[in-house]
Amino acid sequence: MKLTELDTPSLLIDRDKLIRNIARAKASCAKLGVHWRPHLKTHKCLEIARLQIEDPTGPATVSTLKEAEFFASNGITDLIYAVGIAPHKLPRVDRINKSGADCKIILDSVEAADAVSRYARTAGTSFRVLIEIDCDGHRSGLKPGSPEILEVARHLKDGVALVGVLTHAGGSYSAHGDAELKAAAENEVTAITRVADDLRAAGFPIEIVSVGSTPTLCAAEKAPGVTEYRSGVGTIFDLFMHGVGVCEIGDIAESVLVSVIGRQQEKGWLITDGGWLAMSRDRGTASQAVDWGYGAVCDINGNLIPELWVASANQEHGIIARRDGKPISESDFPLDTRLRILPNHACPTAAAFDRYHIVDHGEATEVWHRINNWE
Repeated sequence: MKLTELDTPSLLIDRDKLIRNIARAKASCAKLGVHWRPHLKTHKCLEIARLQIEDPTGPATVSTLKEAEFFASNGITDLIYAVGIAPHKLPRVDRINKSGADCKIILDSVEAADAVSRYARTAGTSFRVLIEIDCDGHRSGLKPGSPEILEVARHLKDGVALVGVLTHAGGSYSAHGDAELKAAAENEVTAITRVADDLRAAGFPIEIVSVGSTPTLCAAEKAPGVTEYRSGVGTIFDLFMHGVGVCEIGDIAESVLVSVIGRQQEKGWLITDGGWLAMSRDRGTASQAVDWGYGAVCDINGNLIPELWVASANQEHGIIARRDGKPISESDFPLDTRLRILPNHACPTAAAFDRYHIVDHGEATEVWHRINNWE
């Protein structure tokens, strides 16, 4: 199907770029001597997941139990649910595991360790657990060297097995330049391996030492003591990752196909049918060297039009302007012209759509579905 035959807005995935990005992540992990446990949250799509994983069972990372249920039901059973566990979700995790999966959970407090152990004892079941470590102050987890780490490990009992430690170098998203990216990657490895060594010295068998973010996987030069990297958005990339410095514009595999629906001549604007419901309200690039507004503008073939940007957006309307404020020529973009908008953040943009049109050599050749409507 020609792209001009698709309704708009539609989510496009460029197959060649997708395959190239996946190959890059796998090559990085092979160089580091670790497994790749790709994060499936960006796309939540079975076809993409199967391109990423090492073998039909995984390994893989998920961010919701709906993802865990969906992928486990399709044979991807080696999972880490990489969000701190809320005790009320334990029966659901238990059901996933009893269906044949190995869905590991993470936690970062004695309170959570006690809750998981109490549930396991009462229900007569078991869980495999990783302790979450905060390597850079970005989010949740215990700090390396904290005495609470050993206390958490000691409170895991009654069928609950400590199998590893996990961290996420989210601070790498604000890195500037190669030196800061490499420092973030080194710090991530140093922090988590210190914790793993401390736990082993205390008698706890640690089989999984899990790190990961797209920037640190792209920047890491060595990872002694680490067993796996998790990364998600690097399978598709986006403008924010371009701003961080880990990909080129031409690596971004995701775009939103929109149509020109009007213009404001006195303001020099083009109006499209791709508003923030299609693009998301993420303005992450506003803090970077180049602000892309609500997205970068490309022609229907995916070629960047550098003088244009999605300067503003309403719910269903995208407002495209020239960066220099000059009017946009009506003859260049007549009514119903198709354009492709590159996203600031691939994850929430993909979340707006229930299907992806896979683009090969300028044509939409397949439709891959997201799990939105799966039960």
